[in-house]
Amino acid sequence: MSHIGVTKRARRKDPVSGMLYDDTLGLGKNVSVLAMGGMILNTAPEAEVIFDAFFAAGGTVVDTAYVYGKGEIDRLLGKWISSRGVREQIVVIAKGAHTPHCRPDAIAPQLEESLNRMQTDHTDLYFLHRDNPSVPASEFVDVLHELVIAGKIRKFGGSNWTIARMDEANAYARAHGKREFELLSNNFSLAEMVAPMWPGCISATNPESMAWLERTQTPIFAWSSQARGFFTDRAGRDKLHDPTLVNCWYSDVNFDRRDRVHELAHRLGVTPAQIALAYLFAQSFPIFPLIGPATLSEFRDSMGALNVGLSVGEAKWLRTGE
Repeated sequence: MSHIGVTKRARRKDPVSGMLYDDTLGLGKNVSVLAMGGMILNTAPEAEVIFDAFFAAGGTVVDTAYVYGKGEIDRLLGKWISSRGVREQIVVIAKGAHTPHCRPDAIAPQLEESLNRMQTDHTDLYFLHRDNPSVPASEFVDVLHELVIAGKIRKFGGSNWTIARMDEANAYARAHGKREFELLSNNFSLAEMVAPMWPGCISATNPESMAWLERTQTPIFAWSSQARGFFTDRAGRDKLHDPTLVNCWYSDVNFDRRDRVHELAHRLGVTPAQIALAYLFAQSFPIFPLIGPATLSEFRDSMGALNVGLSVGEAKWLRTGE
């Protein structure tokens, strides 16, 4: 089996580490298809172990946000980057203006604070962490455009933004000669999100969003890309051992998909988590799954997904059973 789809031309595999890189973003540096999320990290030693393993495996994209750990994740990431001297090789994702501070005037001061915490003068990618539909999208574009001009960010996008709001922002940007929203970071996985994990969360795992992603070729940085372990969980449908898992992912559609994941994993001799993650790479648009392994074994399992090439037909079967 092999990777097929529109984006295959942009991906290349490092022969030593096995990491896949995607040149879609045009940043002039290696951009790993896997992005390491830092939200669950708590201490410097813990962060160093995970970030070191990720970097040694060829990983370059790291994710943080103004609100994570009340700024501690920014600091842990910045300390690691500085101590290892790897800023030019690393693609930093920063996020800001989370509810209730999702306002244009909150973006620049929060970004400046995050950059100071991370000991850097710019972030490669920036996402508005939430949307505020009461604010015209044009006002967000104006601020973010100026931050690009100032060299504080290189590319920006919306996290938990609807397709309609993305189109609104970009129609204004094109009409006024300003930088567009070039990125999206919504939930995307084989499992459909039944209920938002947090208020204001939006999933792109629906036909309308997938068609838009394919048509526009907008890169999506997919959070909860493995549905918080739903595909590895073998508990019965009525075992309420994890309220988040139950509320967000338990549905007949998702259980049927999980059964097919385990069937294909058994057939190919890989893990269910690797099948669930490999499903994302069979899509016909640029996709960068965010992973948040708590242990090195979980990280290595995610890395194994890069060796599982699913065809478009297999991905469709996982999704629909057809």
